[in-house]
Amino acid sequence: MSSKKYIRWFEEINNEDIASVGGKNASLGEMYTELTKEGIKIPNGFAITSDAYWHVVSTGDTLTR
Repeated sequence: MSSKKYIRWFEEINNEDIASVGGKNASLGEMYTELTKEGIKIPNGFAITSDAYWHVVSTGDTLTR
């Protein structure tokens, strides 16, 4: 199982990723990317993807293995 499918760092996300990580997370990724280029220090964070959500819903698996 690839964690890339289930977790995306803000530095990897932009507004084109709304379907995968939702609007708020896509906006946070966009803000992180754009503002750090301007020298504004923002801590990186991550988003849980919709693939992770659907995996848990469909299998009952908690992704902790």
